[in-house]
Amino acid sequence: MSSEYTTLRVRVTARDPDTLRALLRETRPDVGGRVRQAEDGSCTFDAYVGPQEAEALERDGVTVTVVEDATAVGRARQAEVGEGDRFAPQDAVPQGFALKVKDA
Repeated sequence: MSSEYTTLRVRVTARDPDTLRALLRETRPDVGGRVRQAEDGSCTFDAYVGPQEAEALERDGVTVTVVEDATAVGRARQAEVGEGDRFAPQDAVPQGFALKVKDA
């Protein structure tokens, strides 16, 4: 598996809906979930972006907070997945065109 990329989950907060619309028109990030508007008029959403994209989202009226490294979290979850078929009987012989070898 290649580790050449990193995806971050960031929380983006814009001071008002107009600033948010301008940001989304210009950058078009991968938004994860709904936009929430606070009582003060600010708008917040989560996005999945690379480190350079996260920096590019920062501007006047917009703050970006890194929530987590989504790539690292995904790899940790993949490590929890077991190998083989846990439902297969212990003495099952593999099926298909592969070479059938039984461990000694």
